[in-house]
Amino acid sequence: MPTTYFLGYRLKIGIVVIVIMVLGFFNESQGTAHYGEDSVGSFPYFEYNVPRNVTTVVGQTAFLHCRVEQLGDKAVSWIRKRDLHILTAGILTYTSDQRFQVIRPDKSENWTLQIKFPQERDAGIYECQVNTEPKMSLAFQLNVVEAKAHILGPADLYVKTGSALSLTCILSQGPHDLGTIFWYKGSNIIEYKEVEGNEIAMEPRIRLKTEWTEQLTSRLTIEKLMPGDSGNYSCVPTMAEAASVNVHVINGEHPAAMQHGNANTASPCALSVNLLISLYCTIATLYTSTIDGFR
Repeated sequence: MPTTYFLGYRLKIGIVVIVIMVLGFFNESQGTAHYGEDSVGSFPYFEYNVPRNVTTVVGQTAFLHCRVEQLGDKAVSWIRKRDLHILTAGILTYTSDQRFQVIRPDKSENWTLQIKFPQERDAGIYECQVNTEPKMSLAFQLNVVEAKAHILGPADLYVKTGSALSLTCILSQGPHDLGTIFWYKGSNIIEYKEVEGNEIAMEPRIRLKTEWTEQLTSRLTIEKLMPGDSGNYSCVPTMAEAASVNVHVINGEHPAAMQHGNANTASPCALSVNLLISLYCTIATLYTSTIDGFR
């Protein structure tokens, strides 16, 4: 009987030890998973699922989004890497350049650096830092590009009265969102009418088509040109520098920069022929004058 009691007691002790070991292992596993998830328990950590290579165009406000989880009593700062200048600390700005500002909604984990009217000199690396020990930092690359529109063809274009004018404006540099393009004649925006597919109407004289493929392309077409259509035509993007071309509507041929059909290029052959004809006429006139003088 004592032996049986002793064995039963040892069995109970063994079960208790096993249970304690299992519980300890479970708690340790829970702690390890928690550590991997948020770095060190309640220690701050960065959210990496944010854009860290940001491109903007000159003059378009740029935003660098830094998200810090479990910040606690720590503070977030933004540093410009090239000169280690502290731009912001907490919600305060530590630079005289008023274009820089931190945006942080109440009780939010987002600390966004806003840069108004960025210039090409603002491009570079910016660091989002947390004053832990050791210091935590996350780098962001800002690219600032000068976007400029380009109109295909010469700067001065000569077109026959009654023919069609086609101008193509291209904008390829800059971020994916390049806005849209407006066309102006002088200082007046060009009005045009879009005809729906099921609408029965005469084809409009002025048409405009803007599309995005690998670049932003806008095509302005004016049918049945009149002398009053002469002037300066400008392609004005919402997020880039404008481009312009001078259009001359004439009654006859011009030796250069004539637009044939929908092409915006000059005709070297036409130019050469016109020059030869002019030279021939000049020589013939001189010859005739010389003969008349001898008579």
